[in-house]
Amino acid sequence: MKAQDQTLTRPAAAVAEPAKPTEIALAFDDNGLASIVFGHYDQNIARIERRLGVSANANGNQIVIRGPREASEQARRVFELLYERAKLGQPAAEGDVEGAIEETTNQGTLFPGEFEPTGDAFGQIKTRKRGVVRARNAAQDRYLAALRKHELVFAEGPAGTGKTWLAVGHAVWLLEQGLVERLILSRPAVEAGERLGFLPGDMKEKVDPYLRPIYDALYDFMDARMVERGIQTGMIEIAPLAFMRGRTLSKAAILLDEAQNATAMQMKMFLTRLGEGSRMMVNGDPTQTDLAPGQKSGLSEAIALLGKLEPIGHVRFRHGDVVRHDLVRQIVEAYEAAKSTETTKSAGRTDGEK
Repeated sequence: MKAQDQTLTRPAAAVAEPAKPTEIALAFDDNGLASIVFGHYDQNIARIERRLGVSANANGNQIVIRGPREASEQARRVFELLYERAKLGQPAAEGDVEGAIEETTNQGTLFPGEFEPTGDAFGQIKTRKRGVVRARNAAQDRYLAALRKHELVFAEGPAGTGKTWLAVGHAVWLLEQGLVERLILSRPAVEAGERLGFLPGDMKEKVDPYLRPIYDALYDFMDARMVERGIQTGMIEIAPLAFMRGRTLSKAAILLDEAQNATAMQMKMFLTRLGEGSRMMVNGDPTQTDLAPGQKSGLSEAIALLGKLEPIGHVRFRHGDVVRHDLVRQIVEAYEAAKSTETTKSAGRTDGEK
């Protein structure tokens, strides 16, 4: 793979001119891998052009990038990063391209405070079925680093940021590495207008709909045959939060998802289940609680009480960290903006009444 960088020259002018565009030519050794990097009908190229404000024209295994020097250099790093991963058999789907753009942005930026990257490259997890899964932004990178470092990790933020998916993937990795002996995956079974007792079927059939997102993530990282065998032998347990009472969970990877729907008493009960050799992950979005009015979310209270303790990890995702789909990020941003506007209006009315 060869790269050539040259600056397009223009006649000198009497007035100051904008920065001259840069042209970078890349040639990849393998045409097949280059086509993976460029995407179906060059859709990856188009995405990189839109995100970085450059133009890129591909011809066979070659591509020419034109634009501002800094943006063109980043585009070059993105294409080279995707090519190196393609050589390892890794995909170059829409999310992978977004992740490569975020990663190359962080590599060239100094982040203050909590936005400081954890290294030159984003962290990753690897499972037998899924292979390598990399963080797609700085928040996910911090999350994976916290999961590796701490026995208890809180993650809060909007839907679509990958909290549950990465937590399940990390739990599967712990199991496959022999660091834990079983998986305990749980959610509060909070009704939204329906009572569990009026649903048909036995207890498992009643609660399974509440736990379906955990099943989906688990099947992403493990073969279905292994999941079913693990459930039958007790190596994998997927159960409502209420089933955790009175237990000590040792040598296990324990996940509580949708933790904003746990009451303060339930959260205390769950956190005190942590046994020797276990890792615990608690995820949720404090802004989307389904608890009855007047009930305090156990997640918010736990973060306030424990979030700053050194042995405990705490990662906060924001709407800009949504990776599920770009439209999901825009939806979350719209709701956040509307909520902020309503809060401002309410504060104004209150001030006017004083």
